[in-house]
Amino acid sequence: MATAEDKKYFEEWQKFRDNTRKATPIDLNETVVDRQNRIAKLEKDPEAWFKYYFPNFYTSEPAPFHIRATRRILNNPEWYAVRSWSRELSKTGRTMMEVLYLVMTGKKKNILMVSSTYDNAVRFLLPYKVILEVNNRIITDYGDQETIGNWEAGEFVTKKGVSFRALGAGQSPRGTRKDEVRPDAIIIDDIDTDEECRNPSRIKEKVKWIEEALYGTRSISNPLLFMVNGNIIAKYCCVTELAKVADEHEIINIRDKNGVSTWPAKNTEALIDRALSKISWSAQQKEYFNNPVSSGDVFKTLKFDKCPPLKSCDAVIAYADPSTSNKDRGVNKQASYKSVGVIGRKGTKYYLYKVWLRQTNNSTFVSFLFQAYKYMELHGVDVKRVAIENNSLQDPHYEQVIMPEIKAQGKAQDLYLPVTPDKRKKGDKFDRIEGNLEPKNRLGNLIFNIDEKNDPDMKVMEEQMLGVAVNAKMMDGPDMLEGGTWMLENKTLQMEGGYAFGSINSRRF
Repeated sequence: MATAEDKKYFEEWQKFRDNTRKATPIDLNETVVDRQNRIAKLEKDPEAWFKYYFPNFYTSEPAPFHIRATRRILNNPEWYAVRSWSRELSKTGRTMMEVLYLVMTGKKKNILMVSSTYDNAVRFLLPYKVILEVNNRIITDYGDQETIGNWEAGEFVTKKGVSFRALGAGQSPRGTRKDEVRPDAIIIDDIDTDEECRNPSRIKEKVKWIEEALYGTRSISNPLLFMVNGNIIAKYCCVTELAKVADEHEIINIRDKNGVSTWPAKNTEALIDRALSKISWSAQQKEYFNNPVSSGDVFKTLKFDKCPPLKSCDAVIAYADPSTSNKDRGVNKQASYKSVGVIGRKGTKYYLYKVWLRQTNNSTFVSFLFQAYKYMELHGVDVKRVAIENNSLQDPHYEQVIMPEIKAQGKAQDLYLPVTPDKRKKGDKFDRIEGNLEPKNRLGNLIFNIDEKNDPDMKVMEEQMLGVAVNAKMMDGPDMLEGGTWMLENKTLQMEGGYAFGSINSRRF
C-alpha cells in the first residue's frame, strides 16, 4: 500500500513530467532538411544545445566556470572530475545535460548513476528517464527513446541501446556490462552522508568499494567519464579522497575569493544574503563554501559578559587583519574574512568590545578602520591606536592597496587615522591562536561583549572561535584577536618593541 510520502513523491514527478512536456514545444511545420541543419548547428554549440533541449533547466545564463567545465568534459572522453560546487550552482543539472548530450551524439552508451543509497541513485536517475520519455524536442530530433519491457526507474535501456542503471554505495556493480560495452560514464552524486563522515572507517570502506568494485567495471580500452558531484562536508570524506586522484577537482563556492556571487545571473547578492541569514555561520561554511567546521577542538565555550567602560581600560587598540597575502591567491582559494576588532585590556582580562568580520572588498575593510576609530572616540578613549597586520607576505598589499584607500577615505572624512603596521613575524596561525588565546579563554580572561552577542559579525566571530582546529580553513577572526591581544600583552604600545603609534595630531597614515 502506497504511503502518503509515496503519493507526494509520485505527484512531484508527475508535475515534473508535465512541465518537461510543456516546456519543449516543437515546430510542426519544420522541414526535414531544416531540422537536420538545426540539429547539426546545435551539436556544434553545446550551450545552445542545452538551452534548446532543456529550457526548464537552463533558466539562467551560465557562469564562466560552467562553460569551462563543460568544455573540459566534452573535449576529454577519458576524464576523472570531482565537482565540489556549492548548492545552487547546478552541478547535478549541468552534469545531466552534459551526459545526455554525450548520449544523444553517440559518444556514451552505458551510464551508471551512483549515490549513497540505491533509492538516492534512483532519484538522481529519474530526471534522465522522464526527459527521455516526454521531452518533445529530444524525441522529435533523436527519435523515441522509451522501450517496452525494459524501462524501470532504476534501470532502463533506450531504443538505440544506451543503458542507464542506478547503484547504491556498496552494491555489487556486476552485470553492468551491456552487450560488449562496459560502463563508459560513471556519475557519482551525493555519495557522502553526515553519519558516515563521523566514522572514518566507513569512509575508508566506501572509498575502497569505489576504487575497486565500481571503477573496476570500466574498460581499459574504452574511454571513461568518471564524474563525482559532491561538496566537502567533512575534513575526511569520499569527496576529499577521490579528489586526490582526479584529473580535476574544481571547488566553486557560492561566493568567490572576492566575496561576490560566482553565478550572479542566478544568485544575486541580495538572494545570497537572504539565504545565508537564516542559517548559522558553520552551516553556511559547510553547505555553501566547502568548509566543514569542527566544533570544540580548542575552544569549548566562550565567555560573554558585560565589559567595563572602554575608557577605563589600561590599554585599548583597534587591530585589523586584511587577510590578504601572496600565498592566498590560488584559483580555488576561498574568500578570506577581513576583520577589525576593538580590544581592551584591564588587568589580566582582555575584552573584545566590537568586531567587524566579513568577506568584503578593500574599500569596505578600510571603512571598518574608521568605524573602529569613531567607536573608540564615542566611548571616551583618549589615545586612539590603530594597528594593521602587515607581515612580509602582506607588505605589497598594505603599501599598494590599503594605504592609498586609507588616505582617500581619510581625506573624504577630514579624518587622519593613526595607523601603525604590525610587522611581527608570525608563526603558524593555529599555534598562535591556541597558544595565546586558549589559556586566556580557559581561565576566564578572554571576554566577549555580551551587548554585541546578537550582532551578525560577532556571531561569525563566535563560530570561527568555536571552529578553531589544526586543519580549519577559516580562522580570520581569531587570528585578528590573537594579533591584538598579543600587542596589548607585550606592551607593544611603546617604541622599544619596534611598534610606534602616532596620535591624531601626527597626521600619519
